[in-house]
Amino acid sequence: MRKTESQKIALCGVLGALSVVLLLVGNILQIGTYAAPMLACFLLIPVLEEYGARYAVMLYAVVSVLSVILVPDKELALFYALVLGYYPALRVRLEGIRSSVLRWAAKFACFNGATVAMYAFLIVVIAPPELVAEFAQEGIAMLAVLLALGNLSFWLFDRALISVTRLYRLRIRPKLKKMF
Repeated sequence: MRKTESQKIALCGVLGALSVVLLLVGNILQIGTYAAPMLACFLLIPVLEEYGARYAVMLYAVVSVLSVILVPDKELALFYALVLGYYPALRVRLEGIRSSVLRWAAKFACFNGATVAMYAFLIVVIAPPELVAEFAQEGIAMLAVLLALGNLSFWLFDRALISVTRLYRLRIRPKLKKMF
């Protein structure tokens, strides 16, 4: 069945609204600073699988702008916008690297570079007092441990993306095809 442009826009709109709601719920729960952006990224998978990277990146851009405007916790919103939101589309490109060592090095380099840049931007430009105080109190060693734990979470997130994509392809997509 051929997808019309209005069907594509409707699906992107619904998934975009759900992504923003997930980010807002993450803000309310106070423990969702890192979990909510990861969950919101999973909502890019149907768009990426059905319509390609162009629509997925456009959906990411819209959700990023809306989250920066609407979500009160700027760390959460920027973590989605600058670190994780684009990763499902980027991951498709990075999977083209033949060497698994180089592929993982590129993935971790993207994650670490984006994380450091996001926190530098957050501290220098926005400078929320509680975050600046927390970083000043923690010290460099604790920040390195935090980044190491972030890398572990990122590795688990990448593995989860593979599983959720497989689940979508094998279980969810066939059921949706029967419905429409």
